[in-house]
Amino acid sequence: MSSASTFGQNAWLVDEMFQQFQKDPKSVDKEWRELFESQGAPSTAQDTPSTPEAKKASSAKPSTSDKPAAKAAPAAKAAQPQAAKPAPSKQNTQAAKPAKKAKESPLSKQPALPEPGTTPIRGIFKSIAKKMDISLEVPTATSVRDMPARLMFENRTMVNDQLKRTRGGKISFTHIIGYAMVKAVMAHPDMNNSYDIVDGKPSLVVPEHINLGLAIDLPQRDGSRALVVAAIKETEKMSFSEFLAAYEDIVSRSRVGKLTMDDYTGVTVSLTNPGGIGTRHSVPRLTKGQGTIIGVGSMDYPAEFQGASEDRLADLGVGKLVTITSTYDHRVIQGAVSGEFLRTMSQLLVDDAFWDHIFDEMHVPYTPIRWAQDLPNTGVDKNTRVMQLIEAYRSRGHLIADTNPLPWVQPGMPVPDHRDLEIETHGLTLWDLDRTFHVGGFGGKETMTLREVLNRLRAAYTLKIGSEYTHILDRDERTWLQDHLEAGMPKPTQAEQKYILQKLNAA
Repeated sequence: MSSASTFGQNAWLVDEMFQQFQKDPKSVDKEWRELFESQGAPSTAQDTPSTPEAKKASSAKPSTSDKPAAKAAPAAKAAQPQAAKPAPSKQNTQAAKPAKKAKESPLSKQPALPEPGTTPIRGIFKSIAKKMDISLEVPTATSVRDMPARLMFENRTMVNDQLKRTRGGKISFTHIIGYAMVKAVMAHPDMNNSYDIVDGKPSLVVPEHINLGLAIDLPQRDGSRALVVAAIKETEKMSFSEFLAAYEDIVSRSRVGKLTMDDYTGVTVSLTNPGGIGTRHSVPRLTKGQGTIIGVGSMDYPAEFQGASEDRLADLGVGKLVTITSTYDHRVIQGAVSGEFLRTMSQLLVDDAFWDHIFDEMHVPYTPIRWAQDLPNTGVDKNTRVMQLIEAYRSRGHLIADTNPLPWVQPGMPVPDHRDLEIETHGLTLWDLDRTFHVGGFGGKETMTLREVLNRLRAAYTLKIGSEYTHILDRDERTWLQDHLEAGMPKPTQAEQKYILQKLNAA
């Protein structure tokens, strides 16, 4: 069909829908019926198959009522009760507890080789194969760039912790990278262009909007899986929260089969994630009609540090990397533009303004961790700097306590200066988070990592209660309050939870 070219990588889906339409027009959505009827397809199902192959398949197809009967015997056999085994005693259960399972070797999985021969490719995989053959006509090139992912890990954790305490949900790495990708395309609009033949002449196509295509793996009726690309439309107009909502809407509707024909059309740039299974980077195929596809690789330490311990990695300041590839149509996009695009993405992932926007959109009351180079332990010792940070939270931690029930601040109201609650003010960086420091009995411990210190300080002074007690003159009173606040809130026992629930129900 001539209109199938507008569906890009989803052309196989058009073929499958068309075959389903030919069997029963009412089995597809109204949008699909209107599309096929506009192409001259008959609007009623054909009772007689039009090809010999279809006749053969029709005559050989068993009735659906026979299938449950064929499976009835095994089902009945499985339903027969077995003799009940005596329940083992608690002592025997503990004694028989198996040892820790050894790591399974890939050599233990050696299935037999399939029978040699040739099998015709059918169904959606046949359509995909044809589309891949057509994609060979596109002269592509690929740019590759390693990007630091340490800051993304730290700030994402802070956002998700806040969401867990409030409205629920979480953001993924793909949300962050996808949004950075949109912003980078806005900075380099040539990456949104594509190539086409118009009136017999090679032409540059400049789309009106940035429509981001998401590669989604969907299960099929026969148990196989197929890849579709659904579009988030007009992403250049979205804030991060709007982008997050549109992304989740596409994914949730795809899981229940509610994607419409419009969701499969209009993709200008695509995002795929081969790193989900540990692939460092991949060069995806660029479908005819699109200009760029971005691939996100795995997030891991460099291979030469795979055997290092966590303490050693923290001492050396080694962080995880993510490899991102840009595969583009070389007829309309030049290599320098692609390289600059990836550089902009890398800069955005460590940019202060980028993370400030995400934290504001997610209503996180803290300042994001900032990207910085590791600082040597010179001048004032870092153990002393950590103690200064602890004292700053004890005195002014209440300034960033999350006590405002409304996500609104009156314009013109002064904002308290709380820069001394940021680790960067004290000469500490994100590379110090997993290093161990002396904390002088803080939280009942003599040594803690900076990450543990920050978690304890935020839990004690910056949640739903703002505590200010350093003005109290009596030393014993200050110490008592300090010890109880910094000890943390123990989780109520089951009996206490039931008692609280009974009181709430009786109120």
